[in-house]
Amino acid sequence: MKIKELRDMTADELLKKSEEMRSELLNLRFQAARKVLENPTRVHIVKKDIARINTLLGEKKSAQNQVQVKGKNLK
Repeated sequence: MKIKELRDMTADELLKKSEEMRSELLNLRFQAARKVLENPTRVHIVKKDIARINTLLGEKKSAQNQVQVKGKNLK
């Protein structure tokens, strides 16, 4: 997936997409173990997509925490 497409998603949508990608990765690993994997590079692509999603989830969480800290009156 493109990073722009992922950035437009909400945190809940990203979590759902992450679950889907992890499930796909599991299926790809089983196919690789049985030697029936049609596109071996798909494993690499799915891993990268999972990493992108996790990075965006971390960014969204960090941004949310910064908003909360800025909203508090720190003395």
